[in-house]
Amino acid sequence: MAETKMTSSDNAMRVIRYGLIALLFFGTALNYLDRQVLALLKPTLQMEFGWTDREFGHFGSAFQIATAVALLGVGWFIDRFGVRWGYGLAVAIWSLAGMGHAFASSVGQFVAARVTLAVAESVNTPAAMKSAATYLPIRERSIGIGVINSASNIGAILAPLTVPWIAITYGWREAFIITGALGFVWLVFWWLGTAKLQPLGAAAPTAATPAAKGAPWSELLKERRTWAVAGAKLLTDLVWWFILFWAPDFFARQFGLGQAEIGAPTAIVYALAAVGAVTSGILFPILLGKGMTANAARKSSMFFYALLILPIPLALQAPNEWIAALIIGLALFAHQGFSTNIFGMAADIIPARQVGSVIAIGALAGNLSGAAMLEFAGWSLESGLGYAPMFAICASAYLLALLWIHIMQPRLIVVNDAD
Repeated sequence: MAETKMTSSDNAMRVIRYGLIALLFFGTALNYLDRQVLALLKPTLQMEFGWTDREFGHFGSAFQIATAVALLGVGWFIDRFGVRWGYGLAVAIWSLAGMGHAFASSVGQFVAARVTLAVAESVNTPAAMKSAATYLPIRERSIGIGVINSASNIGAILAPLTVPWIAITYGWREAFIITGALGFVWLVFWWLGTAKLQPLGAAAPTAATPAAKGAPWSELLKERRTWAVAGAKLLTDLVWWFILFWAPDFFARQFGLGQAEIGAPTAIVYALAAVGAVTSGILFPILLGKGMTANAARKSSMFFYALLILPIPLALQAPNEWIAALIIGLALFAHQGFSTNIFGMAADIIPARQVGSVIAIGALAGNLSGAAMLEFAGWSLESGLGYAPMFAICASAYLLALLWIHIMQPRLIVVNDAD
């Protein structure tokens, strides 16, 4: 009887954990849906407000820099107060900020809305990875992270399929309002679905050890594990931010597409990226099951995805937008596969109480490199160099990141191994 009761309890907790994965999935999808609206409306807004490519690049870099600054405190906030309250509040604020774009009529007002959106959205990744390390066993963790990481692509797929249509049918202001309002629907499910979550293993507080505070950054920055994560994010996140922000413009500029036509090829890019995130979560446990160590399985997965992004410069010679979309989509397939393994590596080798802060440090590095990449893209386009320099950087970034990880951590040692 006792064994049956224990099994029922375990099954109930598993359902709650899967519910957490679903909630984080949809929260992350909304995160990327809201942030991509501006990029998709570039042709319309550029015509209405007369923005140059460099000014548009400034919008993107302002977002990345604001996110980077916010991340100085986000990891501590999530580690100290937990994901339930912190993440819920962040979604409410970023939803309001997304809607606020609809009421902007000057560059300053757009920047203010953009910065507020960035600060609130910066909570997403540290909160999601903290949840994975705290609530998911190791064999569920890798798949869970893959599913959550794929959600960024779902948001990026839904945005080009819906935002241009909303803008053409109802107006660009309504596109911001409708997408932002979805966050408040999600909040209802978040509050109800996370009420009974319980941390696992070493992450669970006891009477003797109440909820532990995360280590200060000054301590974390002395760790080679922290630098392995931060360096990998610095080298690879710039690719994601560049494509997310500039892909609609690339298709419009390279193939002469209008506002109504840029959505489909952009959606193809992120559909392939979503597949990359999900398959990467599956690949790691398969390699573990074949007898590989966690170190070998993780790095082999990374190497596989690093090779797949090498052909991205060929998009510049593509005969049409569909071939270009497949090439860029393969690159983001590779990015998401590699990125999921960075997150999985962090959740494995960083103590659970420090994961939020280390992921925040990595995200800070990635956002700063992303800001530099967006500014460089604006300069390159206005200077007549086109997209070639950015694509060359993208192609080489992942092999360099894997080399960096191996230098910092020749052997990955798992510390969060509750099964």
